[in-house]
Amino acid sequence: MVQWQMRPYHTLDDLFEQVEFFVDSVSDYKSDFILFPEYFNAPLMAKFNDMGEAQSIRAMAQYTEKIRDRFVEMAISYNINIITGSMPYVKDDGALYNVGFLCRRDGSYEMFEKIHVTPDEQKCWGLTGGSHVQTFDTDCGRIGILICYDVEFPELSRLMADEGMQILFVPFMTDTKNAYSRVRICAQARAIENECYVAIAGSVGNLPRVHNMDIQYAQSAVFTPCDFAFPTDGMRAEATPNTEMILVSDVDLSLLNELHTYGAVRNLRDRRGDLY
Repeated sequence: MVQWQMRPYHTLDDLFEQVEFFVDSVSDYKSDFILFPEYFNAPLMAKFNDMGEAQSIRAMAQYTEKIRDRFVEMAISYNINIITGSMPYVKDDGALYNVGFLCRRDGSYEMFEKIHVTPDEQKCWGLTGGSHVQTFDTDCGRIGILICYDVEFPELSRLMADEGMQILFVPFMTDTKNAYSRVRICAQARAIENECYVAIAGSVGNLPRVHNMDIQYAQSAVFTPCDFAFPTDGMRAEATPNTEMILVSDVDLSLLNELHTYGAVRNLRDRRGDLY
């Protein structure tokens, strides 16, 4: 996970100099995945500050496909699956969405969408919620990706668990500790109830020259189910709060299979399908 420091970047090349630094650093640990936060590219909005809030984020959306293409190239060259965090994207219908990309190291990519946009995203930026929920197959198992607020809706991750999700990735952006706590606590609950690993990654720092993007609070982490084969507190690893850094963690997918069958409790198997 990349705990990303928000700082001014004047060009896309400046931004990707820092992006590549992190991709290079994480790949040195022979990692299979790297996760960037939600709206990690927000510093690029600074050049559009003369516009209104809704217009400036639409202007930033012009970079999204270029960002995706650069991530695809890095996934191949660094031999790592990249979850790009998220960024604004204008679809053919003219609506603005919060999306990200899974860029696999084989050169393929797929897009994921934020289903539930926050009241602030809708009011200030005019974002529209997505309508497609799916899991993704990778060379390291089946994964799910939920952007920030989406992890607070347990129905989404349960649909993914029913499709065999083993790891849930959550790129997020929160400005206060109470907002962060909502994401963190819900993410840890998703790990327990869906018998999977959950990794969250956010941004830190501040962007005083970007509208509606004042300050950030984050502590990236990896959560596990709570059973005998896992940490007693369901915490595999966590970053130092509000500090730019990477967080590297190993997870054993075979333990999930044992949990599904032999766990002290079996949340997935013991559901009452006759009632709900």
